[in-house]
Amino acid sequence: QVQLVESGGGLVQPGGSLRLSCAASGSIFSLRAMAWYRQAPGKQRELVASITASGSPKYVDSVKGRFTISRDNAKNTVHLQMNGLKPEDTAVYYCNINILGADYWGQGTQVTVSS
Repeated sequence: QVQLVESGGGLVQPGGSLRLSCAASGSIFSLRAMAWYRQAPGKQRELVASITASGSPKYVDSVKGRFTISRDNAKNTVHLQMNGLKPEDTAVYYCNINILGADYWGQGTQVTVSS
């Protein structure tokens, strides 16, 4: 059974920073790509950033240069460092892992960017 637990969300002013963390259970973590998605009210869930098992990152254009995804395979964790936050980054952020075609999700963590 795969479990993902996110943390680190909160309320921040525009231009501020937050660091999200996702702790994963199971020994398969180091062999799998991980990803962060987000879902804003009334919108579809979108892929924000992903990282391969070897640590190669990819980002959606809207966060390039502001967000950094990283992973610590020894601790089964993946992080999302978010700098220069904008109101349009407001959403629930979800950690994701895909194993043999099955998607696993955490419970989500709310990020609100507002003055």
